[in-house]
Amino acid sequence: MSGQNVWERLVAFARPFQKQIAGALFLLVLGTGAELAGPFLAKVMIDNHILAIQQTWYQFEQKPQAAAKIAVEVDGYYYVREDKLPAIGETPDRLQDQQMTVLTEGMTYYLVEGIVEQNGEKQITPVAAESGRERVEVSVNQSEPASGIRLTAAEVKGMYAADVQPIIWLSAGYGVLILLSAGFNYIQILWLQKIAQRIIQQMRMKLFSHLQKLPVSFFDKTPVGSLVSRVTNDTEAIRELYVSVLATFVQNGFYLVGILIALFLLQPELALFCCVTVPLLVLLVIVYRKYSSRYYTLIRTRLSDMNATINEMIQNMTIVQAFRREKGVQQEFAQMNEEYFKVRLKEINVESFLLRPAVDLIWKVALTLIVWYFGSASFHSAISFGALFAFVDYMGRFFEPINMIMDRLSQLQQANISAKRVFEILDTPAQEDEKKTAAPRPKGEVVFDHVSFAYNGDEYVLKDVSFTAKPGETIALVGHTGSGKSSLMNLLLGYYPVTKGQILIDGTPMSELDIQSLRRHFGLVLQDPFLFAGSVGYNIRMYNDHVTDEQIREAAKAVRADDFIRQLPGGYDEPVVERGSTLSAGQRQLISFARALVSDPAILILDEATASIDSETESAIQEALHVLSQGRTTFIIAHRLSTIQHADQILVLSRGEVVERGTHEELMGRDGLYRKMYQLQQGSLSATASGS
Repeated sequence: MSGQNVWERLVAFARPFQKQIAGALFLLVLGTGAELAGPFLAKVMIDNHILAIQQTWYQFEQKPQAAAKIAVEVDGYYYVREDKLPAIGETPDRLQDQQMTVLTEGMTYYLVEGIVEQNGEKQITPVAAESGRERVEVSVNQSEPASGIRLTAAEVKGMYAADVQPIIWLSAGYGVLILLSAGFNYIQILWLQKIAQRIIQQMRMKLFSHLQKLPVSFFDKTPVGSLVSRVTNDTEAIRELYVSVLATFVQNGFYLVGILIALFLLQPELALFCCVTVPLLVLLVIVYRKYSSRYYTLIRTRLSDMNATINEMIQNMTIVQAFRREKGVQQEFAQMNEEYFKVRLKEINVESFLLRPAVDLIWKVALTLIVWYFGSASFHSAISFGALFAFVDYMGRFFEPINMIMDRLSQLQQANISAKRVFEILDTPAQEDEKKTAAPRPKGEVVFDHVSFAYNGDEYVLKDVSFTAKPGETIALVGHTGSGKSSLMNLLLGYYPVTKGQILIDGTPMSELDIQSLRRHFGLVLQDPFLFAGSVGYNIRMYNDHVTDEQIREAAKAVRADDFIRQLPGGYDEPVVERGSTLSAGQRQLISFARALVSDPAILILDEATASIDSETESAIQEALHVLSQGRTTFIIAHRLSTIQHADQILVLSRGEVVERGTHEELMGRDGLYRKMYQLQQGSLSATASGS
């Protein structure tokens, strides 16, 4: 499956939520925009207000008419800051002889004649005070001394008077932007999380539903642990794509664009230099994806293998402990765990080298070159402290979103590999075919017409089998292990397609019927019945909400299961643990009989259904089987020939062929395989009885 096809299908899963996703991403953009606007407000606040006192001031002997609120009085003169001159209709060119500078030295402010360099080595020499005013001479970088006075706290406050309110408003604006950014990000995270959970919920349901429609042959070749891993672990990795990866890429992509725009506004040369690093970052991404995709594929495979081993060990714990194979199982699991560890280590090495460390190296080199550029070139021209602050702030932020994106690349790769594994299952052809005819309730006639079947290639396990089961008849299938009895029933249930010949239900070939609707009219009782976690009544009802509690009790009574069920502490509400392990094999079998009866099947299949029943219960089971098979076409696979003497037709199979057929009396009258099998069983029973 191509990568492009994977992303198209992931987008298709998200398409029903496109409006919600667009809304969440819009909030994400708003939050990021609010965060990016903060440094600009800081720049304006620093340059235009906090450090505005360092601009050139102009001296007036009389208070300008239009400067009532912006002129500051010091020693009988009025001073107006350069950026306020347009308000009084003046220009700097006309007032060159009246220029003054406010110098800061720690927390002390001086008003000095002329224009004095702010950033330089200052030498401030006190001179004789006049009228209580402290006077100084200021020399910057050993220049000619300029006369000045020390400003009082009230005078400094007056010079800042016009800036207090803008500083408050800009500070409040900065705080509001922070709150808005946090609020928008909080809401969009909740939205994306909810949407991602809903997408994965639907994906899991679709995957689970599809698994139920797959042919049994698929499960013969696929370990259970691998399927569990795909339904749980792989879909969880995809969820991270919609939550973390999508949000990170959109937010940090927008962040990068905003920072580059800001850098172009502040320092175009620097912005171009930052763009030069982009090809290096793209190269890192290409190299990382090339190697990580290999490792993540192996990681998912090894994880599935471990899950399969754990599942197999737990299901067969009795066998493992009985044969003392704990150490062997541990060694097998340890080997898989070691392989998983080694692949993980390789992936970590690639990630550790090509993601954040490599980006940090590029960032450090870029920072060194930038510092060198400013140290050798930029200080020749004046740069405001606010611009420098914003510049450093943005440069510090430029590589952080890149690091965030690179960190999410591993999750992106995991999601890509996991999506491929999920779609492999979804692309496996299901048995369901809407073009086929929906099967009504059959009358019960079943015809095997020259049926041959092979699981693999030409290794036929059934060879030219033909027989007819009329409605209401009981057909028994007997034979040695491997003779093909269960394979016949697997074909009847539609688990596998017929290799040669055909099976007809009421005269209609099964290949023309919808097997899903046909199975609704089948009942199945296995040698080892499976009970689900729930109650006893739940296991008899089996998701059929139309079955009433009274029908459950009647079915249990009919198969002699009601007696032991009523003796349970909870009766029909008694909890059943996994696989019904708290019940005996016979009790589980009786519940499975009740389950088959309550579903009222037209065709009933009993696969070694009496093998787990003790001799004391056998007579009750025989009566239950008689009740169960009345009015139904019944197929019984049996090793205990005493349980099938009532069958209308007995088919004796050997190596996939029907070698004998007839009733019990007819077959006993012949000197064939059936008679030998029956006599052997009777003889063993007699021997056993005499031996005891």
